[in-house]
Amino acid sequence: MSALPRIRVLDMTRIFAGPWAAQILADFGADVVKVEHPKGGDDVRRMGFPRRDAAGRETGETSSYLAMNRGKRSIALDIGAPEGQARLKALAGRADVLIENFKVGGLRRFGLDYPTLAALNPRLVYCSITGFGQGGPYAALPGYDPIFQAMSGLMSVTGVPEGEPGAGPALVGYSVSDLNAGFYATIAILAALHHRDTVSGRGQHIDLALLDAQLAAHSHIAMNYLISGRMPVRAGTASQINTPWQAFDTADRPLMVAIGNDRQFAQFCAVLGLEGLAEDPRFATNRQRMAHKPALLPVLQQALLARGAGAWMALLNEAGISSGPLNDFGAAAADPQLNHRAMWRRMPHPDGGELPFIANPVNFSETPVAYGRVPPRLGEHTEEVLADWLGEGAA
Repeated sequence: MSALPRIRVLDMTRIFAGPWAAQILADFGADVVKVEHPKGGDDVRRMGFPRRDAAGRETGETSSYLAMNRGKRSIALDIGAPEGQARLKALAGRADVLIENFKVGGLRRFGLDYPTLAALNPRLVYCSITGFGQGGPYAALPGYDPIFQAMSGLMSVTGVPEGEPGAGPALVGYSVSDLNAGFYATIAILAALHHRDTVSGRGQHIDLALLDAQLAAHSHIAMNYLISGRMPVRAGTASQINTPWQAFDTADRPLMVAIGNDRQFAQFCAVLGLEGLAEDPRFATNRQRMAHKPALLPVLQQALLARGAGAWMALLNEAGISSGPLNDFGAAAADPQLNHRAMWRRMPHPDGGELPFIANPVNFSETPVAYGRVPPRLGEHTEEVLADWLGEGAA
């Protein structure tokens, strides 16, 4: 038994944010149907690295597409044609959720906007994901993840600090704005379904903007500014509010250390053999440590050069101090904790090979996540879905 066994989802989204939300719903057991144009389908099918089959031949599937679309069925519909619009309306009449990321008003000319479909199916939860939202001076503008990283303020706090070699802003290394929007979309859809099924009996329209989602995800960093009036800065690997809370060099490789309170700082100093440092008035409290970072950090750095990262981790873990190596994905794939948690998975692929993937991190006690379908080929399930949702004669 899955968590969402009777929920039907029409995924009319492309690229990352919408497909990510729909994939989460598929992981939780929803019947997710990916609606694509017959010519080319989702643009993300052509982004990323090509997957090869068991014989080493390129399959036409790409890493980016495979990351966002497991668990779904794909149908090919031309919604620009009357018959395609009719099919989509019929499917929407039987759906619980529709997710779309067309330009603002883009589906209205096809009769596939929320007011039209809600009149056909009042229980429909209709989630619109756009760059800037359904209203406002930027509503009609296009946008991709780096634009929202820049405009939300994220890049102002990400990168090498001023005064250091290579100082300047940096792009977060993955499409964080897209995935944050996908998470918010999933949460909103589940909340709207709950309200429909327990309160109102009706669906509703969800207006979600990537810019809004990325700003909201700044959470405590943005609140630091609102409360103090002090502008957060680029701090490299360091925290804006705690110290020591950053990467340090060791005898062999960098190590991330995170000290959460004054007691932990005293324990940290004891492990490093820096007895008395925690009693120094400049460093006794986190507030004082933040004020005197230029004096504190070189002392800690020099001490940490005495051993390698693995040796320090063992000592720090024994003392209850949080630390960890700066892994690349190869090292993360070999990490015993991530392997114990079964985060690196494989599923059989119809071409005879296997598809590697990263698991959904949610572990339900009663409704475990199941991975029953590899990401679909374009239009692979058109006849199957039309027959399944609309009746035997529909195909």
